[in-house]
Amino acid sequence: MDTVLRDRFITLWQKFFPGTELPLALEFRDGPGSAKKVLPPDGWRCLICQIGQARNGTPLAFDGSSVTCRGGLMYTGYSCERPPNFRFFLSSGKDGVVEGERYKQTPEIVDAWEKLIPPFSSQGKQMVFTRWDQLATENKPEVVIFFARAEVMSGLFTLANFDRSDPHGVICPMGAGCASIVYYPWLEQQKAGTDQKVVLGMFDPSARKCVPLDVMTMAFPMKRFEKVTGFMDESFLITGTWERVRKKIERSNMLHGKKE
Repeated sequence: MDTVLRDRFITLWQKFFPGTELPLALEFRDGPGSAKKVLPPDGWRCLICQIGQARNGTPLAFDGSSVTCRGGLMYTGYSCERPPNFRFFLSSGKDGVVEGERYKQTPEIVDAWEKLIPPFSSQGKQMVFTRWDQLATENKPEVVIFFARAEVMSGLFTLANFDRSDPHGVICPMGAGCASIVYYPWLEQQKAGTDQKVVLGMFDPSARKCVPLDVMTMAFPMKRFEKVTGFMDESFLITGTWERVRKKIERSNMLHGKKE
């Protein structure tokens, strides 16, 4: 990890987004390093609920045994197997077998949707979440994840499109909460060249219980994040327009508190 980049971003973040939560960095690595190993939970638990400690300052390391949600295992690369009756679970259900979440209209739509989701494997790797200010030289972030409300999201969204001529610097693919902060931004990070997209997420109703009121996520592939950090202080953030938004951010911090 480039600690100069780490410290530069913290300075810029405090200047333009005062009092708001620093992002999490995600990486897959051979060992947990200094991160706290997450033990297998007792029964099912959503990954989004599990990473709360990392947002509060305790780096966390997961492996396949730490994740008990079947969707979470798929979206973090620890399993390519779908649960039995998944096509019914995600859609209208199956009488006497499984209750449907009704996120897709029919099982056939689920089948077609799944064909568009390429698998990836993180077997043998630790999935480590570290708050940005706790990153050290040993860390090699692949994704940077923001949890934020509307005014902050406005700034992140506009930054993600600042140096692009097309209007699609941010994508919002349908998927579980963990898909929007792990799977899709990780796939973007693997792209060659400079066309990595930023992922807007946390629309999954099943994951909403694990995040504060009105908070969404924006996940930057690390390649994109490095570039964005480089032009923050020449962007709209230095204008009077953003100064008015910044004051709204400060009011929001007072209303909700810096931590929840």
